Amino acid sequence: MKVHEHQARDILADAGIPVPAGVVVDSVEDAASTYKRIVADEGLGDAGLVVVKAQVHAGGRGKAGFVKLVRSAKKAEDAARFMLSNKMVSPQTGADGLDVNKLLFAAGVDIAKEYYLAITTDRATRRNVLIASAEGGVEIEEVAAKNPDAIIKTPIHPHLGLQPHEAREIAFRLGFTGKQVGQAAKIMLALAALFVDKDCSIAEINPLIVTPPSEGHPDGRVLAIDAKFNFDDNALFRHKDLQALFDPAEEDPGELKAGKFGMSYVQLDGNIGCLVNGAGLAMATMDIIKHAGGEPANFLDVGGGATEEAVTEGFKIILADPHVKGVLVNIFGGIMQCDVIAHAVVNAAKEVGFKVPLVVRLEGTNVEEGRKILQDAQADIPTMQPAADIKDAAAKVTAAAGAA
Repeated sequence: MKVHEHQARDILADAGIPVPAGVVVDSVEDAASTYKRIVADEGLGDAGLVVVKAQVHAGGRGKAGFVKLVRSAKKAEDAARFMLSNKMVSPQTGADGLDVNKLLFAAGVDIAKEYYLAITTDRATRRNVLIASAEGGVEIEEVAAKNPDAIIKTPIHPHLGLQPHEAREIAFRLGFTGKQVGQAAKIMLALAALFVDKDCSIAEINPLIVTPPSEGHPDGRVLAIDAKFNFDDNALFRHKDLQALFDPAEEDPGELKAGKFGMSYVQLDGNIGCLVNGAGLAMATMDIIKHAGGEPANFLDVGGGATEEAVTEGFKIILADPHVKGVLVNIFGGIMQCDVIAHAVVNAAKEVGFKVPLVVRLEGTNVEEGRKILQDAQADIPTMQPAADIKDAAAKVTAAAGAA
């Protein structure tokens, strides 16, 4: 599960990690008054700097024009009007873009230096790892590609966690000096604790910044001004507080609907819909479609005990995608027998009303009975055709989708 930046900042603040003050806005009418309140509360002056950020579950906001620096109530209102009335399109959103429903107004801060800090799990070593770089504020993938030596990776002990001496060593290697070292180390330790306590899959601060020296802070202040958290869905039952942060408006409607029926769905860019029971078989089905020259439109796993209701809803989800020109059903009858599945497919197809080619491949227990049920139903479902095996199914649906 993902959360918005403003929610991630609240999580950091609750853990004692310093972040600039911010307010969430969801209407243009509140923009000007929010700007005035922030500059007044923070003592920023009449033309104080406030950052307006679109709150969406995608990166690339700055380059897309959805992060703006404003120094007046009028500019704040203009920024809010632009962001709330336009879709944000970035390399991470796809061509269709994302609607923006919320904005974060955050007090601006002077930046002397930007850093990158994150914790995730290294599958190769099966340990959590802290990733840090003195080249923050940009996509870490760019840094890794252009200057891999600029990235510091420190494995975290699975029982002892990140140790204070390790955090201080990383801070020195990043170039922190003076009191900055203690501030940075404290943030690293807090982030490492958060990662475990909240069952994160990634916890990222980008950028982590140092402010210029000031009278109150001669060495500058180390602050987190942008953050990203992803949480393990399988552990959310332990975190009612995190469940409350879920924003359905940021999720694909098909994925939400599939989840209600115990199915796993991911929309892709192709034109061949896939309805399969079992995640491994679903991956293999997409591979064989690609091998046949087609492009899968989705990953849809209806589960090992695929019911008629699940199949029906699965068909509805697949056909809601206007790009789908054909559907492949690939079912292995193990727990659920093939004749039962065949009845479910036939009844679901009749209820949904298929107008695109439907290719069905069955294998497993009672497969012959299942194939006969499909054959007998072809008069009622003229777009349906059975397949002898998975290779035959992929070839038939690819050809049919191409001709549709």
